[in-house]
Amino acid sequence: MPLSRRDFLKLSGMTAAGAFVGGASFLTGCKSADKLRGTRESTTICPYCGVGCGLIVSARDGKIINTEGDPDHPINRGALCAKGSALFQVGVNERRLDKVQYRKPYGTEWEEISWDDAIKRIARRVKDARDATFQEKEGAVTVNRTPGIASLGGAALDNEECYILSKFMRTLGVTYLEHQARI
Repeated sequence: MPLSRRDFLKLSGMTAAGAFVGGASFLTGCKSADKLRGTRESTTICPYCGVGCGLIVSARDGKIINTEGDPDHPINRGALCAKGSALFQVGVNERRLDKVQYRKPYGTEWEEISWDDAIKRIARRVKDARDATFQEKEGAVTVNRTPGIASLGGAALDNEECYILSKFMRTLGVTYLEHQARI
């Protein structure tokens, strides 16, 4: 069957119109588009490994609604591994603790304490450990270090956080400073 130029243009126009109408009607019935309406999107990094895959987190009223791979991220380009795909459960799991739990030494029961109390206890223990193990001199050499504290960094920290963490630890005199990315 020979196809004239006029028939070709008619067929092309009808195909384009059909694709547009079909696509528009498909999108209006899309439930996931309604689910994300009115959300605030922000980007973050997956905390599981050292790869640093990018995620888009959608939240409404301070609650996470959806997580998905970031297609604009140069590392993963929208793809996620099984753990990254299940990251939504980290934020919305009903078993996730949202209050500080404390167990006394040799105790068997956990008790709930305030964030202020927890921060004060941590600060006091860091200060006590530093004071108990601080070395000013080793022989005739000034060292100003504390071997009683170590710092471990993880993949969820970005460059700025790693820099501040390492500066803070060096201010305390920590020499055992280790990080997954070897800063």
